[in-house]
Amino acid sequence: MDYRLVYCLQNGLPLDMDVYDMAEWCCLGELTRISLENGSVPVAIPDFTRGAWNRIQGFRYAFKKDN
Repeated sequence: MDYRLVYCLQNGLPLDMDVYDMAEWCCLGELTRISLENGSVPVAIPDFTRGAWNRIQGFRYAFKKDN
């Protein structure tokens, strides 16, 4: 995912992720802490989209066109 972010930024392409993806990435540290403090129990990742992720109508990667 990091490679795709850098690739898109370097080539002026739309990003493959959105603010909800970033929220999920950022919450992992805190959720790990909560899990470890409670004996390494599983902790659910919150659905920051409130179910909207399920309405996406497909996904395609953008690639740079070679001249």
